[in-house]
Amino acid sequence: MAPDYDLVVIGGGINGTGIARDAVGRGASVLLAEMGDLAGATSSASTKLIHGGLRYLEYYEFDLVRKALKEREVLWRAAPHIVWPLRFILPHHKDLRPSWMLRLGLFMYDHLGGRKLLPATKTVKLDRAPFSDGLKALYKKGFEYSDCWVEDARLVVLNARDAADRGADILTRTKCISARRDGKLWSVVLKDLATGEERTVTASVLVNAAGPWVAEMLSGVVGSNQTSAVRLVKGSHIIVPKLYEHDRCFIFQNGDGRIIFAIPYETDFTLIGTTDVDYQADPGEVAISPEEVDYLCKAVSEYFEKPVRKDDVVHTYSGVRPLYDDGATEAKAATRDYVLELEGGEGRPALLSVFGGKITTYRKLAEHALQKIEPFLPFKRGVWTAYAPLPGGDFPVLDFDKEVAGLRQAYPFLNERFAKRLMHAYGRDAKTILDDAGSLEELGTHFGADLYESEVKWLADREWARAADDIIWRRSKLGLRLDKADVVRLESFLSGYLAQKAGAAA
Repeated sequence: MAPDYDLVVIGGGINGTGIARDAVGRGASVLLAEMGDLAGATSSASTKLIHGGLRYLEYYEFDLVRKALKEREVLWRAAPHIVWPLRFILPHHKDLRPSWMLRLGLFMYDHLGGRKLLPATKTVKLDRAPFSDGLKALYKKGFEYSDCWVEDARLVVLNARDAADRGADILTRTKCISARRDGKLWSVVLKDLATGEERTVTASVLVNAAGPWVAEMLSGVVGSNQTSAVRLVKGSHIIVPKLYEHDRCFIFQNGDGRIIFAIPYETDFTLIGTTDVDYQADPGEVAISPEEVDYLCKAVSEYFEKPVRKDDVVHTYSGVRPLYDDGATEAKAATRDYVLELEGGEGRPALLSVFGGKITTYRKLAEHALQKIEPFLPFKRGVWTAYAPLPGGDFPVLDFDKEVAGLRQAYPFLNERFAKRLMHAYGRDAKTILDDAGSLEELGTHFGADLYESEVKWLADREWARAADDIIWRRSKLGLRLDKADVVRLESFLSGYLAQKAGAAA
């Protein structure tokens, strides 16, 4: 009997959506089930960097760094609206890593990854503008190098959108409660958490991309006796009002050997992170601890003229990284590379479990995952994602400002800030959202900041937004600007709109 799907993917984070997109683009029939919102856990709690991982060179992870460095410009080309270059400033600290070591690491960083468009490393004097802005006067010398920024949750959603546009079924708020082998097929029971309804689908291959729940999926859902190889590590971030005016990011060396980033964020803020703490509790309940807040404030205050205090913090977020357990004694030293474990075959339906990984290397992870399960699926094409833009990103990487200008010309009522936010979020799809509006009023109900009804409806119709938090913390970061009354109005409107749609469909 033919299966309902060639491939069922459990997990709607970056790895799950990346695998689903790649597989459906090769001709496989795909269903993805996510028990919450897309990017609802780890994939929206990153430091939001597409980077090689400079510090991983110290742990001799040269293959991981090379792989990640090569992906920077690949992802920039695929999504120039949500990925863009950043320049990082690394102040030299004479009591920590020596200058020669930093020079060697940055030389390798420049030459390992096939850099073509990103500017090279250079030495900078930190007692001159703009580098001196915010820093203590004792830091005189530093190094400037390139990496990229990414809107992490939007990267997940755009992979899901592209997968859906190519024919995949994407189910959010849908939990996999059982997966059992039945002859040559998987029998997978899915529960709609909104309605309580259950359905059973069959598949040739099951992909366990459940992130922090990967081990729970193996033992509790699949019923496998496989020993867990996952190490859960919590990473936390704080957001404070803007600490300096220029657009560079800082990478600070800390006394414990870790590094801390301070990154311009959402125009008016600075993002500071991250921590590395082993974690054993429920990943769904993860939150920053007072000790982590103190740690981050103290770490950056070693470098900034104005100390950062816990009272300055306007928002925090934490995520649990499902790292592959390589036996490292400290969380900071655990490998960030991914491991793919395939079980089954020879008459038994295959199960692929995903451990670890970085958001930077998700596309390569997907390619390697499909390489492993290729014998079990009817692929009609080979690798393709390195050359295909994500939704809204079909414009040259250096033309972002030109695209913003074109959007403002088409919609003169948009100010520069609003137009940039729309372009960074949606790229060329922004014009579809704005449609034929001739004024802000024609965008419908205003929910605060620059969030209007037309955008909310788009997010509900095209991007699986089902709650206010989906919109204000994952599809955007407008939660930093909306007050409680704004959020209540948004939640009320969204629930009413979704109910109306459900009624019309019934």
